[in-house]
Amino acid sequence: MSQQYVVFFDIDNCLYSASTAISHLMMKKIRQYFVDLGFPEEEAERLHSQYYRQYGLAIRGLVKFHNIDPMDFNEKCDASLPLETLLKPDPSIRQLLLDIDRSKVRVWGATNAYITHAERVLTILGLRDLFEGIVSCDYANPEFTCKPEPEYYAMAMSRASLDPTSPEDRAKCLFVDDSLSNVRAARILQWGSSVWFRERLTPAQRAHLVSGDEVSLTDEEIQAKIEKQLRAQSGAYAEQLKRSLETDDGKDTEGVDAVIHSMHQLRDVWPFIFKSSPSTTVEESTTS
Repeated sequence: MSQQYVVFFDIDNCLYSASTAISHLMMKKIRQYFVDLGFPEEEAERLHSQYYRQYGLAIRGLVKFHNIDPMDFNEKCDASLPLETLLKPDPSIRQLLLDIDRSKVRVWGATNAYITHAERVLTILGLRDLFEGIVSCDYANPEFTCKPEPEYYAMAMSRASLDPTSPEDRAKCLFVDDSLSNVRAARILQWGSSVWFRERLTPAQRAHLVSGDEVSLTDEEIQAKIEKQLRAQSGAYAEQLKRSLETDDGKDTEGVDAVIHSMHQLRDVWPFIFKSSPSTTVEESTTS
């Protein structure tokens, strides 16, 4: 077992600003994909929102009910985004990642996109060399998992050589995402610290934002999925998850460990992961 923490960064709308409107452009391309399948505009909008809420990603519903080729979807939606004209490196974000003490912490990406999109974004941002690996959605597999499903978090831990059934290894996982439901799911699964990135945006910018915060699984749906998983498991892991559901008293703001409005606020939330800060513990950092 690794003795290091692993911090999992969501990529889109976290490592670059949502003000780039990439999320909105992606939404338009997905809606057009529905239209190209023969759906009227109004029905395309309804199905897009329904599948996003029900399955975490629109492509899940498209594969399940419309027998689409996921690679065709990726080519016409994610891969067609003009990212090179919309994104540019941010030296301050690179410095933030460089300042993480790699003797204590391993850095991974955790995205609901396909791997090629994640690699492309990190490369354009000039950050790819700072990530040990990327956890992504395998569009080629019709049964792929995505955040906020418990299976995704277990997959992320396994990819990072951590044991999802170990309370000690779960405590080593740090997570930051702009989707509130994704962050709540990590907290329910008892990851060490889960932070919601709530970027400060103008009303106009937020009106065009499509993210897991605005359209995603409800808390009840997340818990139903976890409870279903618990019924299929036995042993200490299942019992600990069950207790976390039963004893969650909602004291933390919005059900997460911390809310930040800038990625640089991670220095205040997790000072122990940075080279210039004294070593401390997850418990001390999240309760102070």
